[in-house]
Amino acid sequence: MPELRQEPITGNWVIIATERNKRPSDFQARHEERKGGVCPFCKGNEKLTPPEITAYREAGTHPDEPGWWIRVVPNKFAALDNKSTDSEISRNFYTSMNGNGAHEVIIESPEHDQSIEQHDPVQMQEIFRAWRDRLRALMARTPIRYVQIFKNAGAIAGASLEHPHSQVIAAPLIPTVIENELEGARAFFVDRGLCPYCEMIAHEEAAGDRLIAGNQQFIAFCPYASRFPFEITILPRRHQADFSGLDDSMLQDLSAIVKVTMQKLTASLSRPPYNLMLHTAPAGFTGAPYYHWRLEILPRLTIVAGFEWGTGIYINPTPPETAAKYLRETAI
Repeated sequence: MPELRQEPITGNWVIIATERNKRPSDFQARHEERKGGVCPFCKGNEKLTPPEITAYREAGTHPDEPGWWIRVVPNKFAALDNKSTDSEISRNFYTSMNGNGAHEVIIESPEHDQSIEQHDPVQMQEIFRAWRDRLRALMARTPIRYVQIFKNAGAIAGASLEHPHSQVIAAPLIPTVIENELEGARAFFVDRGLCPYCEMIAHEEAAGDRLIAGNQQFIAFCPYASRFPFEITILPRRHQADFSGLDDSMLQDLSAIVKVTMQKLTASLSRPPYNLMLHTAPAGFTGAPYYHWRLEILPRLTIVAGFEWGTGIYINPTPPETAAKYLRETAI
């Protein structure tokens, strides 16, 4: 029988279509042809990108030359930039704001064909160190209020270039999705005196049937109200609202759990396209006792259609308990 489930913090509903109950083998692998040609992100092609903002590189090497292992550059086709002011303009019924912000690309490796789960542990840590460092740098700017870091893997997931990279967009406002999370988490905290994300971790560990992996500092699981098949959440075990507060030991454990989780996902679903997104506290909420930063991994296995667009209620044909069991038992 189909089941409606409600996400406990935002209140959003999903339909778990249990009668469809799709398994990994039911999702057709969408293997994309390699594009070929010159890649601006490959080592030796540094002059094909805008001048780098920062890089982790070998001593004695120079900006915009080889010798780097992580490189950050402006996005050529920026969604937001720092050329405008932050004044809000209201005209009649509609409101607009100048697009003051930043849009950067984090090139995750000099090598063209290395996907995230193939990186060695040190390189994985360096990727997330770059995430942390760019978040810190951009949140220090006025009028930035939120920084979204994300990774699109595969053309279906929105990647225009195959070379492994993440993107960073800094905005002068707090996105509605994050506002809804903050509002729901605060209401839970006021009502019960507890952080809902800390409660979620305790509940998932007690139940166990949606767990995928865990280590000393992190937990990976398929959320109770998963919107998509094989949706994954990674949360820090200790309360932490702001991703920029990660220390080196947390970077190490985060890299380890992301690597294991992505290896299982890749093995189970034959390297699916996916989106990997960071949710973190915006300006003014970095010490919130009711909010947790987290990673979301969304494999692109189904198509969002009319019902979802019309209602905001997603239909998921794979119960998270089924998905988690497959991922948990997948050998890597």
